[in-house]
Amino acid sequence: MPTLETYRNSHAELRQMIDDLRSILRPDLLRIRPNAKTAYELLCGLGTKVREHLAEEDRGIYPNLLIHEDPRVKSIAWGFISGQKPLRRVFDDYHKRWLKNCDFNFTDEFLAETHEVFDMVAQRIDREEQVLFPKLLEIGLFKEDPASSRH
Repeated sequence: MPTLETYRNSHAELRQMIDDLRSILRPDLLRIRPNAKTAYELLCGLGTKVREHLAEEDRGIYPNLLIHEDPRVKSIAWGFISGQKPLRRVFDDYHKRWLKNCDFNFTDEFLAETHEVFDMVAQRIDREEQVLFPKLLEIGLFKEDPASSRH
């Protein structure tokens, strides 16, 4: 079973992927075909990583929270579960619209939508770290790793 540190590492990896993408998603850099191809591959990788992260939470966190006796814990779980649906839908729509055909057409509209997706993922990560993880520790689903430098 994944540990809290596993989820924190996943967050760090997602943040790093977004930071890397933000640095290369500039019109001047995207006009260079190898950069555009790299950006495309990184965007696809981010989509895969977000889907894997959400699926792992579906398996490793939410079932335990949904059977918890405290209704507030159940409510938090349902809030995060229902919050996944728009994120997944946005990613699916984004992929169909911009990434499916591999045309590397990085327009201003594409860049604006891409940054909106990045912001959604970052907000989700922040919410998990500020609301979900402390609750998981509080109810004893996970123990804090004393070797962890992130508290």
